[in-house]
Amino acid sequence: MHRNLVKSALLAGAALTVLAACGTGGKGGGADRATRAAAPAPVKKAVRPAVDGLPGMPPVLDPKDVYAADRPNRLSPVVKDFPSRVYVPNTESDTVSVIDPKTYKVIETLRVGRQPQHVVPSWDMKTLWVNNNRGHTLTPIDPRTGKAGRSVEVHDPYNLYFTPNGKYAVVMASMDRELVFRDPHTMKRIKTEPVTCYGVNHADFSLDGRYFIVSCEFSGELLKVDTEKMKVVAQQKLPFKGAMPQDVKISPDGKRFYIADMMADGMWILDGDTFAKPTFLYTGKGCHGLYVSRDSREMYVSNRGEGTVSVFDFTKNALTKKWRLPDGGSPDMGGVSADGKVLWLSGRYNSEVYAIDTGTGRQLARIKVGGGPHGLAVYPQPGRYSLGHTGIFR
Repeated sequence: MHRNLVKSALLAGAALTVLAACGTGGKGGGADRATRAAAPAPVKKAVRPAVDGLPGMPPVLDPKDVYAADRPNRLSPVVKDFPSRVYVPNTESDTVSVIDPKTYKVIETLRVGRQPQHVVPSWDMKTLWVNNNRGHTLTPIDPRTGKAGRSVEVHDPYNLYFTPNGKYAVVMASMDRELVFRDPHTMKRIKTEPVTCYGVNHADFSLDGRYFIVSCEFSGELLKVDTEKMKVVAQQKLPFKGAMPQDVKISPDGKRFYIADMMADGMWILDGDTFAKPTFLYTGKGCHGLYVSRDSREMYVSNRGEGTVSVFDFTKNALTKKWRLPDGGSPDMGGVSADGKVLWLSGRYNSEVYAIDTGTGRQLARIKVGGGPHGLAVYPQPGRYSLGHTGIFR
């Protein structure tokens, strides 16, 4: 009995000790505050990006759609106040025709350098660069005023791209057989990557921005280039005699690259990651330019040799429509309006520009411009930054 009393007393004392330690024995709760103060703060787990992108590249908005930032009229604050214009480089006239898309009229003609090939939005979207190929210069245009500035000396600038992190401009020096990485603002040469193919001209970047695919027009080849190393890492010859690859575009899901071929009369479909032998899809004679719709569902394919535009459905992996220009023509390079309702294309051999309704395929206008119109830019367009060419936005 004595032992039981002692045991009960010990148990009661232990219980009181525990209660005191928990701060339940009084209003102050001093022990409780001390315990809370000593407890470590919860560790926040780092949120890993859905796509491990090129260092410095803005995060991918949607891993299933590289064009997620390009929805109708979703203009960046940088460009939202720029007047809507279509800038047309005329290779044989050494000019840029400026079109008001509301009136379908040429409102100004800018004198630039020799043989302007493309009008290219800069990575930060504040400048349009005119690629004066044989003049060996780039002429800047201020899209806020539409006025041309002082040209910068750059040798053999057939086309121009920008790395997804905005760190470098990449000049496609077609005749020099070089990829030239330059400062994106001053255009000072930083690194030159010689190539063994002939006629580097068009490109597009992978979903993660870590590599890009380049077409070589005159030797019928493709290159794969490591963006960060600024180095060609793979090369292949297209399986068609006389192949002449042109424009390059990646699929919305980032799994395939499409390469227009004006001699094979269709598109090569390439797995960029494996860089294996591509498959082929016939579109029409002189397949040349590739432009993605604002909803990322379709791609407009210009067939320069027959005056048509083929419409490719990404989901169906098939051509669904073909639009024919009513009076013929030579639809070449261009872009889609900010609202997605109009496809603008240069008429390379007809000294004209075509405006086409993307809902019906109906021709809205044919506008006379200078000689040899080529890589026209519709500006501004939706997107966060530009990868170059006539407007590849992400």
